[in-house]
Amino acid sequence: MFDPRIERLAKVLVNYSVGVQKDQLVRIAAPPLAMPLVLAIYREVLNAGGQPFVRIAPEELTELLAKHGSDEQLRFCNPISLYEYEKIDCSIGIWAEENTRATTNCDPKRLSAIQSARKPLNEIFFNRAAAGKLRWVGTQYPTQACAQDAEMSLNEYADFVFTAGLLDCPDPVAEWKKISERQQRLVDLLNRKKHYRVVAANGTDVSMSIENHVWINCDGHENFPDGEVFSGPVIDSVNGQINFSFPAVYQGREVQDVKLTFRDGKVVDASAGKGEDFLISMLEMDAGSRFLGECAIGTNYAIKRYTRNTLFDEKIGGTVHFALGAGYPETGNTNQSGLHWDMVVDLRQGGYVEADGVKISQDGRLLI
Repeated sequence: MFDPRIERLAKVLVNYSVGVQKDQLVRIAAPPLAMPLVLAIYREVLNAGGQPFVRIAPEELTELLAKHGSDEQLRFCNPISLYEYEKIDCSIGIWAEENTRATTNCDPKRLSAIQSARKPLNEIFFNRAAAGKLRWVGTQYPTQACAQDAEMSLNEYADFVFTAGLLDCPDPVAEWKKISERQQRLVDLLNRKKHYRVVAANGTDVSMSIENHVWINCDGHENFPDGEVFSGPVIDSVNGQINFSFPAVYQGREVQDVKLTFRDGKVVDASAGKGEDFLISMLEMDAGSRFLGECAIGTNYAIKRYTRNTLFDEKIGGTVHFALGAGYPETGNTNQSGLHWDMVVDLRQGGYVEADGVKISQDGRLLI
């Protein structure tokens, strides 16, 4: 597809999100459908003086590996990829699915093995990012498959994507800087708190310690579009029930009506109305997959509807989300896992967020 906003998106990603500097090594990773955006980003990296290189990977590769790979091949971690993750200065990842259900019929245990093999890569990536040695961003390119998942036409979905990124504004970067300032006030408040609790009308009631953990202001630098503040709980402090409001999508698999019970940080009971076998297989991926690596508050009120795309759904203004598996070391959460699966709880139909017993959000609206 051609859309003049693609050029504007490329400029924002290169010059604001990752801030490419002269001679930095910049990886651009995408499926073939995103080629118009890949080319626009490549040009902007050159203009910024960076050294771009491109990784184009058809989404069919995962399906082929899951269905035809040996056990040894499923567990293989490419040493060339390890070297790449250790050397890149910036990473710009693009999602552009041609078929969001491509791996639906793959064996969940084999998919889990593939994901588990990426654990060393994830550790390098997250640790270098936490140390300030790697800047990264992920974004969505509008495709027919994603539009269908969102129950929109391609043109409607493109408008949704670009509006969520404020790319219709005369100066998107200036708008994201304003959002950053507003979100920072929330971050500053939460960084002084010790206890975090979420209660929702759907039966969710979960609490956890956030003492001495750091909240992060997500203002368009790691995800684009963005709009959230997140941290990671003290790993063994999570207790209670989380009932997720929307279907949880991971590796092209949709799991509905997910309910998780936590005791001393660990998922001790899990169920789903659809896809329960896949949910359990992901929870059994490794030692860290039954623990939370992230807790977060969605603040992008330009995103109002569920689209089966985590990039947008976790940012919906008036929601919170939690991630099973790997935590972000910069928050203080050091949970390690090959899994990082975000799931969303909607507070707009009733619910609240408390920090040290004081409500900071009611029915989806921030109170500060």
